[in-house]
Amino acid sequence: MKAIILSGGKGTRLRPLTYSGAKQLVPVANKPILLYCIDNIVQAGIKDIGIIISPETGHEIRNAAGDGSSRGISIEYITQEVPGGLAHAIKTARDFLGDSPFVMYLGDNLIGSGIERFVREFMNTSPDAFILLKEVDNPGQFGVAEVSGEGRVLRLIEKPDVPPSNLALVGIYIFSPQIHRAIERIKPSGRGELEITDAIQELIDMGCNVKSLVLDMWWLDTGKKDDMLTANATVLDEWLRGNIEGETDDASRILGRVAVGRGSVVTGSTVRGPVVIGENTVIKNSFIGPHTSIGSNVKVVNSSVEHSVIMDGSELRDIERLEESLIGRNVKIVRNNKMHKALRLMIGDDSVVEV
Repeated sequence: MKAIILSGGKGTRLRPLTYSGAKQLVPVANKPILLYCIDNIVQAGIKDIGIIISPETGHEIRNAAGDGSSRGISIEYITQEVPGGLAHAIKTARDFLGDSPFVMYLGDNLIGSGIERFVREFMNTSPDAFILLKEVDNPGQFGVAEVSGEGRVLRLIEKPDVPPSNLALVGIYIFSPQIHRAIERIKPSGRGELEITDAIQELIDMGCNVKSLVLDMWWLDTGKKDDMLTANATVLDEWLRGNIEGETDDASRILGRVAVGRGSVVTGSTVRGPVVIGENTVIKNSFIGPHTSIGSNVKVVNSSVEHSVIMDGSELRDIERLEESLIGRNVKIVRNNKMHKALRLMIGDDSVVEV
């Protein structure tokens, strides 16, 4: 079995961050989302991975994921020249996939477990497609499935006005080579893309066996700022292990599960977990609240930060309260007046903000 990870697209919902970087590399608990996807695939025993990249951000993806040799796997990069839809991405990867069954993993999706049991279920039952579903409150914003009591998929609709169920398609799929035949038979949708929902529906119409499983765990599509912050909080809550590798002085209080990277220094501060702090970061006379990830080479001085993600190389100085914010790389936020307000920000890379 092989796998493809979709890491192209323009990331419009995460702008301005994605003007200067790939959305799949935005960190959750200080680890790029893409690397969670790769880990899940490798843990399922799959060693041949193709990563679909765009011309604009492909070099960043290559630099972050490498060739896979350090993990004992092979990673091949496949350029999708235009974002023509999920089914178009499979078509673009046709030579890489050959006649192998494969996992398709959207590179901005996180779920609360590995995918081993889903791969095992596919191999044991040999359907032509195995899709994961999740009950959602807003099914009209997703591809939606109508299923039988036995989990057989009867019908799929992309972003329906009147959803037939509340079961949304999760961004992880497993296909047999039959999916290629189905893709050849469909036409672009009204938005000019080859939709994966149309391809799976074509499999159903062809009489192929399409099975589903409803997830009983969390699933996060990290396409927007609030989704990213929710993902960060969830991963910190469930997966963070406290580990202090840096230095903390006697005037500081470390409460709950906190990870501090090598070379980092915490002085005169309170850090209330779950919190992760990267390497060579300085936290001075500050409060770092729960559900916060702070990257490497960051400076936080005389500031309070809660429920936020601050990426590498940024600096906060004299900020009374920053909350529910997603701060890009090499951002500088400093106070130049004495107004007392909570700040809620989403700032792209290489920015300077005075408040």
